Amino acid sequence: MTHFMNAKDDMVTDAIDGVIAASGGTLARLDGYPHIRVVVRSDWDRSKVALVSGGGSGHEPAHAGFVGEGMLTAAVCGDIFASPSVDAVLAGILAVTGPAGCLLIVKNYTGDRLNFGLAAERARAFGHKVSMVVVDDDIALPDLPQARGVAGTLFVHKIAGALAEQGADLDTVTATAERVIQSTHSIGMSLDTCTVPGSPKEDRIPSGMAELGLGIHGEAGVEQIIYENARQAIDAVAGKLEAEMPTGRHVALLNNLGGTSELEMSVLSAELMKSRISERIAFLIGPSAMMTSLAMRGFSISVLEVTEAEVALLQVPCPMSAWPGCVQLATQEILPLPDGLAPIKALPSAHDETRAFLIDCCNILIDAEDDLNALDAKSGDGDTGSTLSAAARALIAAIDTLPLADHTQLYRAIGQELSQTMGGSSGVLLAIFFAAAGDASASGMPMRKALMAGLERMQEIGGARPGDRTMIDALMPALTALEDSLAAAAKAARAGADHTATMTRANAGRASYINAEQLQGHVDPGAEAVARLFGHLSA
Repeated sequence: MTHFMNAKDDMVTDAIDGVIAASGGTLARLDGYPHIRVVVRSDWDRSKVALVSGGGSGHEPAHAGFVGEGMLTAAVCGDIFASPSVDAVLAGILAVTGPAGCLLIVKNYTGDRLNFGLAAERARAFGHKVSMVVVDDDIALPDLPQARGVAGTLFVHKIAGALAEQGADLDTVTATAERVIQSTHSIGMSLDTCTVPGSPKEDRIPSGMAELGLGIHGEAGVEQIIYENARQAIDAVAGKLEAEMPTGRHVALLNNLGGTSELEMSVLSAELMKSRISERIAFLIGPSAMMTSLAMRGFSISVLEVTEAEVALLQVPCPMSAWPGCVQLATQEILPLPDGLAPIKALPSAHDETRAFLIDCCNILIDAEDDLNALDAKSGDGDTGSTLSAAARALIAAIDTLPLADHTQLYRAIGQELSQTMGGSSGVLLAIFFAAAGDASASGMPMRKALMAGLERMQEIGGARPGDRTMIDALMPALTALEDSLAAAAKAARAGADHTATMTRANAGRASYINAEQLQGHVDPGAEAVARLFGHLSA
């Protein structure tokens, strides 16, 4: 994998410079590049307990992203996935520690424990008050004598940081941090491993599998399981957490491991709220990228049984954009549609032949989903098959609510159904097509002419014409030939669809943004759908 970097050896220092530049003056760094990479609060006056954390880079925004008022005072950054040196940690401690002392927050990895621990000893020899806590929240490997520190570390940063900001002494801050650590449990899951810049990718997780309990440096997890969907993924993680959660109120931290889209994280959030542990979760942090593993396509969940005082500390505002805040969960409110948008539907009526015909048409589109998506990936965004199949499934689900015995009302009902269930411009255009066909049918036009009237209205509003490389290139010749026979319509639709593969310019739709080389030889997916529909019906 290629990364946006100048040189592997400069990546961490370049990134720190970027973080500081984007802070608007709230952050600074110590001199000492490249061996000492310490980000500090530029407004720090040493009057309160200082909080210092850090470790290997590659977990951004942790740790430098959480330096600021109410969280960390300094972050010590090592190489990617490597602990910073003793001198770097000591430099951080000495730079920020005043009479109130300093708390080191360390994740439970051998290198971090040793380097932070020795730096603490040396700082004490200079006469500074230094405490150290070790976070070991990972429950993935229950038999491991030294559990790893992962995203639950963020609970410690925020609660201890807010407490220190309020003026608490070092003993109080340390004791609170230790209690939080004892009550925090985390586990992660990923669909893929991360890729360290300058190193080959480890393809440890096969396609169709997910790894449960892997570490934030890409360490192997407790097991690989067959991946089915987001609900099953959350259930597997929740199953591990459930045994560690007392019946009290908990806060859950939903962490993006770096390569999971915002859309997917929101789906995971919804599933977490419906999971077996949902009744114990009263507060949520995220979903957000907080403790990442470069661009790993995974997530982790950390849970903490909280006291009222700790909730208050988690909810104290802080200025760092990396901290998403802690919200109290509430019952989802669903508001009624505004007047005029609630659909007025025709009375349902039964007609077995029409019912079977519509279901057959829908199944053709459902069966073609993967093929149409593959075609659309050549000239669009790869979702034509999914869009049509989703609409087809929705139509099948609503089949017994439709006026099947009244074709005039049926055209309009299908148009209304598509306007609600089919996304994108194609959904709107087909809704217009069927609505106009219904109007034409109501005026006494026979089926073919009514459908042609719908096509004319669709062209008028959508702007596409034959030759523009759209479904119209198959639909218009098919409806024209339908006057002769269904077989003639199928033949015309197929010829029209195949002809789109010779068109090197599209004048409508997303394909209009694609160059000629990418279009050449690929049938338009909308036209292909029309051809398959007529071809199946005429067989």
